[in-house]
Amino acid sequence: MAGELLALPFGVAIGVLLGLIGGGGSILAVPVLVYVLGQPIHAATTESLLVVGAAALVGAADHARIGNVRIRTALAFGLAGGAGAIGGSALNRVVGGHIILLAFAALLLLAAWAMQRRRGLTAEPNRRPQAQLRAAATGLLTGLLTGFFGVGGGFVIVPALVLLLGLPITLAVGTSLAIIALTSASALAAHLASGRIDWGIATAFAAAAIAGALLGRRLGGRLDQRRLGTLFALLLVGVAVLLVVENVRTLV
Repeated sequence: MAGELLALPFGVAIGVLLGLIGGGGSILAVPVLVYVLGQPIHAATTESLLVVGAAALVGAADHARIGNVRIRTALAFGLAGGAGAIGGSALNRVVGGHIILLAFAALLLLAAWAMQRRRGLTAEPNRRPQAQLRAAATGLLTGLLTGFFGVGGGFVIVPALVLLLGLPITLAVGTSLAIIALTSASALAAHLASGRIDWGIATAFAAAAIAGALLGRRLGGRLDQRRLGTLFALLLVGVAVLLVVENVRTLV
């Protein structure tokens, strides 16, 4: 019961970030599950998928209610992501836990850079076939990240939707959540086929993240997203440094 209660505030915080910026918050789920809630690394990546997928699904439905989701784009992007998620899940099962966390630290640094790049994104209509192909390739890459690390990949999806497909940022955030829900579901199915999770912690974490995602969407118009993005990027860099220090010391 103590683990479930401890999961609640972290779930709300991660859900709020997911609802606010269409991704990013979920990338903290794995470190929280491992270092705060004491979950084994492979179980944590599976539990993270449940948390991320559930929060993204509810958040996408909330955005769709006000017209902020491009359903066809989400389905096309999500199909490529689902295929990548299956491959990423298979790779997760054969790679050592410390290697996963070191690679995850590199991913956090990439996410911090991508979040900062988003500050200047502007939509430019782009319907060329090359843009669709690049979007499909990005979807495949996102799926691989989702399956391997248990993250949603919104920090990659949102810039791709804006820069490659010309979606306004508000539509990109809602559509990103729909894509995350699809790719997380594919990866979760693959993970559950060969692993176990702590359903009590995962369910409590997911419920809190859902509440946070709904709150985040409503806060979106009231907060300075540039400042929020900068602070979040700094947080990611800090977590990445801690992961490197902890896991290099263990390997040595």
